[in-house]
Amino acid sequence: MEITSHTKLFDLLGEYPALEEEIIKIAPPFASLKNPVLRRTVGKLATLEKVAQIGNLDVGDFVNSLRRAVGQAEIKAEAGREVILPEKSADDPDWITGEPQFIVDGVELLQRGEVPLNRVIELLKDLSPERYLLLLTNFEPSPMLEAMEKQNHRVFRKLHPQQAGHYLTFIQ
Repeated sequence: MEITSHTKLFDLLGEYPALEEEIIKIAPPFASLKNPVLRRTVGKLATLEKVAQIGNLDVGDFVNSLRRAVGQAEIKAEAGREVILPEKSADDPDWITGEPQFIVDGVELLQRGEVPLNRVIELLKDLSPERYLLLLTNFEPSPMLEAMEKQNHRVFRKLHPQQAGHYLTFIQ
């Protein structure tokens, strides 16, 4: 089970019961999780994002602390709008597995006057060999794809199935 901000608390604790103490340590308002009735009711409704909000925590830091506790790699996303990651489809290459190591929101960067290619190049230096970077754009990033392929990176692009007019570009 990949731990993300959308993971339900109940599912997380079912898969990783030892995280209960970690959650209570990080977000003391959730000490009530020890009560089995509250655990079932609240846990089935609350996502980790909601737990972080209630505990006045940064969602990314909270999720990454739980991921570290169970040996999962951190998710590093650019600040900005929430990212909706679609399920893997049959057309996706085999090298796209699990969650991306880095997520670059090209739309957000362009709105701030920054160039997404620069950020992608910067992050690729730190990319683990078996992981990938995900670039989100509201345009087809053809020149960037060509630049990445010339640098011998694997590249796969597709339309976002849940966000019309947006592209998902996977780079390894």
